[in-house]
Amino acid sequence: MPEATEQEFLNLVNANKGIIHKITKMYMDTSEDQKDLFQEVVLQLWKAYPGFKGNSKFSTWMYRVALNTALVFLRKESRKVGQTELDENIDVADSGDNEEKEERLIILYKAVQELNKIEKALIFLFLENQSHREIAQNLGITEGNARVKLNRTKEKLQSIIKKNGYEF
Repeated sequence: MPEATEQEFLNLVNANKGIIHKITKMYMDTSEDQKDLFQEVVLQLWKAYPGFKGNSKFSTWMYRVALNTALVFLRKESRKVGQTELDENIDVADSGDNEEKEERLIILYKAVQELNKIEKALIFLFLENQSHREIAQNLGITEGNARVKLNRTKEKLQSIIKKNGYEF
């Protein structure tokens, strides 16, 4: 790949790396696994980049590749939810120094670990402010189905938070 294309790719990934960090935290519960998945996502993005035609925003394309990579990574590695080791230092692009916000993110990520793969994808896309239409397109389902599944998943997440005695 030409050097200009390589630099363009690196700039795009760097500008959107928060997407990858959020996906890794949603799908992996240990910091080591999160780092492994992050590397795998970047590798898959790099392999797929020559096929990116620009028909959608880079970030939308990146969501799809990253989510698919996370799902394949889970199957391939036969990971199981249940080991909960979350770093206190959550590296989320939009989290400030607000201690309360960090605590809420920790609670959210702990609760998300109890969701299945599809539910995690739904919550991730919702947290990224994607519309029902965009969520449906990213997951390959109908818009109505995305709306119903998202509502059920949000209810399930609230139930998990309450069940575990988290204060949100």
